[in-house]
Amino acid sequence: MAETRTRTLLLTGASRGIGHATVQHFNAAGWRVITCSRHAFPEACPWSDGENDHVAVDLSSPDKTMAAVDRIRALLDGRLDALVNNAGISPKGESGERLSAISTDLHTWGKVFHVNFFAPIVLARGLMEELVAAQGAVVNVTSIAGSRVHPFAGAAYATSKAALAALTREMAHDFGPHGVRVNAIAPGEIETSILSADTEKLVEQIPLRRLGSPEEVARTIHFLCTEASSYVSGAEIEINGAQNV
Repeated sequence: MAETRTRTLLLTGASRGIGHATVQHFNAAGWRVITCSRHAFPEACPWSDGENDHVAVDLSSPDKTMAAVDRIRALLDGRLDALVNNAGISPKGESGERLSAISTDLHTWGKVFHVNFFAPIVLARGLMEELVAAQGAVVNVTSIAGSRVHPFAGAAYATSKAALAALTREMAHDFGPHGVRVNAIAPGEIETSILSADTEKLVEQIPLRRLGSPEEVARTIHFLCTEASSYVSGAEIEINGAQNV
């Protein structure tokens, strides 16, 4: 009987919310999980061998992100089954206000785009050999803010997510001939610790009349990384309770 190989996930932005739920979901499904974030691994480890499979890297630095590729590769067995680009930042003003296209300084624009847009392609290109070897999948986490002006998400965040959606299509086209699928998910209002104070007011505008849960997002990510979605590539799945309609 052939030996069953443990599949490996690389996830950025795992410390809370969608990332944390995704780690738990994949771990429960028997995957090995490798995480990347700017923080050291938390002591409260919810999955096996997590501390040894964590790479601390500042994704806002292109040089540090590129250098981290070699550290990640050293943890792999030559194959990477899934890359989930979940890390994202959305800076606010001094009083917590939304930063507009006028009020966002150039440094902030650059930092947001390095984390939200450039890091995903740097990691995917850097680990392409391992993704191809596994005939793996890439999932980019975009946002409902990438397709409309959002009351809380800033201009830099929104445009970086719109760019990531376009990048997903380009990656699906370019990685596809090598057997690697690339998709995106676009969450709406998900119940996490980083919600803006007035988010509850948006619930009245969501047809399902509730916030989404991180676990609901994690299940969709898992679907896009498994054989159940073997002919899905180049898609951006809305996860927002029909808020987009």
